[in-house]
Amino acid sequence: MNRVAAILPAGSWEGAPADSILLDREDRHRRRAVLDCAGGTRVLLDLPQARHLHHGDGLQLEDGRIVAILAAAEDLVEIEAAGADALVRIAWHLGNRHLPVQLLPGALRIRRDHVIEDMVARLGGRMTTLAAPFDPEHGAYGEAGVHGHDGHSHGAPHHPPHVPQGTHDHQPDR
Repeated sequence: MNRVAAILPAGSWEGAPADSILLDREDRHRRRAVLDCAGGTRVLLDLPQARHLHHGDGLQLEDGRIVAILAAAEDLVEIEAAGADALVRIAWHLGNRHLPVQLLPGALRIRRDHVIEDMVARLGGRMTTLAAPFDPEHGAYGEAGVHGHDGHSHGAPHHPPHVPQGTHDHQPDR
């Protein structure tokens, strides 16, 4: 099996890749996995810690070949608002719910969720559904602090050291 020797950031490598692999956002956050590529190449990714792979990154194999990472299209909602203040307010509410959010110029993207879409509509957001790659922000703790399915960070404290425990507001909006 081909082992990954290095991860090359998007834009840092040239030429045609030897193969490619299509992964959604969840599958692009990996520490260890066997990846079956589109052209039949089988790759072992074995990193010391989990890392988020971005669309266009290259997995450089031990033999020098490169496998391109392609971000799969996902069911998303693009959110716009009447102005920057309204969009920031919506972003705060999404963040308060620990939702992964992709930041775009003048818009936000989230995964489809009818409950959250209803909240965004009540906050004045305009939504467009689309299928596109999803690459949300990683947060203040970097890649080690990417939120998992339970809504808490892995590899970083849930509360920053300067915020006393119990002051992080998880109460319903007032």
